[in-house]
Amino acid sequence: MTTSQSSLGDKPVHRIGFGAMQLAGPGVFGPPADPDACRAVLRRAIELGVDHIDTAQFYGPDVVNDLIRETLQPYPEGLRLVTKVGAVRDEHGGWNAAAEPEDLKQQVELNLRHLGVERIDLVNLRRFERDNPGAQEPPLADQLGALAELREAGKVDLIGVSNVTVDTVRTAIETVGIGAVQNPFSILDRSDAPVLDLCRDHEVSYVPFFPLGSAFGGGGPSSLAADPHVGSVADKHQISPSQVALAWLLAQYDRLLLIPGTKSVAHLEENMAVLDVDLDADDLTALEQVGPVAVGH
Repeated sequence: MTTSQSSLGDKPVHRIGFGAMQLAGPGVFGPPADPDACRAVLRRAIELGVDHIDTAQFYGPDVVNDLIRETLQPYPEGLRLVTKVGAVRDEHGGWNAAAEPEDLKQQVELNLRHLGVERIDLVNLRRFERDNPGAQEPPLADQLGALAELREAGKVDLIGVSNVTVDTVRTAIETVGIGAVQNPFSILDRSDAPVLDLCRDHEVSYVPFFPLGSAFGGGGPSSLAADPHVGSVADKHQISPSQVALAWLLAQYDRLLLIPGTKSVAHLEENMAVLDVDLDADDLTALEQVGPVAVGH
């Protein structure tokens, strides 16, 4: 059976955490329609053993971090809060890059304030290398240097990188040392396998986003449900195709951590039950035949 424990950098964590992005309103903008339901999901996540919550100040903006603080403070001992920096929202909900070193420092300060903590366990530098490879970005060394200064000041414990190429991961490992990489990866989109391999080589935690494939690129739960190999494994274990996809991810690397998000307690419980799924060698062989869906970056 899949082990339930792993690590985020040097910190022990449950292998299934919680991604808080969906707790904001539509388009990850504004407040949710039912804040009480969001609070119920956060409380139930903690009851089920979640000790790793992934958030960002630009979810809302402000909305999600405020919900987390209002619902969970005083925070349970051992709860790891992870955020990301490098973007801001405009007044219409648009996403804008804001990744100069001073921008990153200001965003970390906002996260500290809204989460109500003195130090954040891990801050991911969110770049645009994969979804907008032609974009002009500040020099990576300057960005990592700014986060390293915050780490030295005790405001950040671990540095991570997100939405990046294998070369950026290698540079970050060699220059500042990183606790995690957060990139798109799923049974339907394995294009990030070289980064996952590099993380294995250096024992760096790996956190996939779009773990069910990206609906923007033709993936997602509907593609999983339509795949006969996923379907056969789902029928064998009496679980959903999405649970098969999450269990497959956990089988790839013992430091791979999941952060599925939801506004539903029932869906949260379904996600957490993936740790009880024991994929055997025949299952994994069958799932290797799943045809990847090309996802644009």
